[in-house]
Amino acid sequence: MMIQNKLKTAKYLIALNVLLVIYSMSGICSKLAGKYDFLSFWFIFFYGLVILNLGIYAIVWQQIIKHLPLTTAYANKAITIVWGIMWGIIFFGEQIKWNMIVGAVIVIIGVLVVVKSDE
Repeated sequence: MMIQNKLKTAKYLIALNVLLVIYSMSGICSKLAGKYDFLSFWFIFFYGLVILNLGIYAIVWQQIIKHLPLTTAYANKAITIVWGIMWGIIFFGEQIKWNMIVGAVIVIIGVLVVVKSDE
C-alpha cells in the first residue's frame, strides 16, 4: 500500500514538473512577442500562445493540486527560475552569470527541502 502511494505521488510530481516546463515556455512566447510591433500578426500570434499556455496550465494545475500537498506544488513552481535560465541560453543566447547559478542551486535545494519535509 505504501509503495503504491509513493508511486502515485511520484507520478503527480513528474506531471507537475512537466507542467512547469510548459508553463515556463510562456516566458519565451511573451519575450518573442515583444520583438514585434504591437498588434502585428506575430505579436498577436505569440501572445495568443501565452494565453493558450496559461489556460492549459491553469486547468492542469487544478487537477494536480488535488493529489499533492499545496506546499509541495508551490515549492516546485520555483523550479521555473531554472527553466527560465535554460530558455534564455537556448533561445536568446543569454550568458549565464555566477549569481544565476547560485540562485538556481538555492531554489533547487529549497524545493528538495520542502518536498522531503512533506514526505
